[in-house]
Amino acid sequence: MRLRSLLFVPGDNETKLADPARHGADALILDLEDAVAPARKAAARRRVHDFLVQEGRGGGLPVYVRINAMQSGEAVADLAAVMPGRPEGIVLPKCEPQQLRALDAHLLRFEMQHGAMAGGARVIALATETPTGVFEVGQYGGVSERLQALSWGSEDLAAALGAVSRGADGYEEIFRMAIGLCALGAAAAGVDAIDGACMEYRDLAVVERECRIARRNGFVGKLAIHPAQVPVINAAFTPSEAELAWARRVVDAFRDQPELGVIGIDGKVIDRPHLRLAERLLSTSANRPPAAG
Repeated sequence: MRLRSLLFVPGDNETKLADPARHGADALILDLEDAVAPARKAAARRRVHDFLVQEGRGGGLPVYVRINAMQSGEAVADLAAVMPGRPEGIVLPKCEPQQLRALDAHLLRFEMQHGAMAGGARVIALATETPTGVFEVGQYGGVSERLQALSWGSEDLAAALGAVSRGADGYEEIFRMAIGLCALGAAAAGVDAIDGACMEYRDLAVVERECRIARRNGFVGKLAIHPAQVPVINAAFTPSEAELAWARRVVDAFRDQPELGVIGIDGKVIDRPHLRLAERLLSTSANRPPAAG
């Protein structure tokens, strides 16, 4: 299932956990990492556990949990708290391939302990939050069958570099490079690329611009840090009727003339890479979660 919008919800905020599905996101990410102060980690684990085990949690939406980084010393305690509730998956921050491998082993142990399907919990890896992670973003292929998507984050990387991630005209060059490598790494691993969160939640034009650029670069969805961003993200990553009509024409044309490698549509040369793009577009549109509400 491809997800357009994944909304972060602080794991220790009872009010925001009350009815997060109402915002229309395709999935929820209950956050135990950056949104939770160190002194409130234990309380956040209890709240997230209680949310996961309640009947009808998340209004039927897929629910993921962002745990603390494997190297933080908090991750195993996070997993012990949330895995009894069988979340859809885990969002792993500051990820590098070896951390994904370690997470896979912990998840299997907890699945066996709680009678869950082995390998059932998926993983979304935040793969550019460390300098090493940027260099290794192309090495996720074959590490874990749980891997569902790669995404990127700029703030932790900026802190590691002592840099400013973006200026008035957008992301600085080194961060654009990391974003591009994330898309390439996801394609190499055969998983989805999900655009990182935009820190702007009042200026939705910035969110829309980031979505538009991300979609052109092969990302299929975007992380959201505020409910106001969700409708913008959903609209940007939903193929238009014109795009779907073009894709159907391309697929139909090659189906009717399978012996050809190149065809002409509306005066433009269309070849096999265009066919793969059209099939991907139609697949992306078909594999959306049901609308909220």
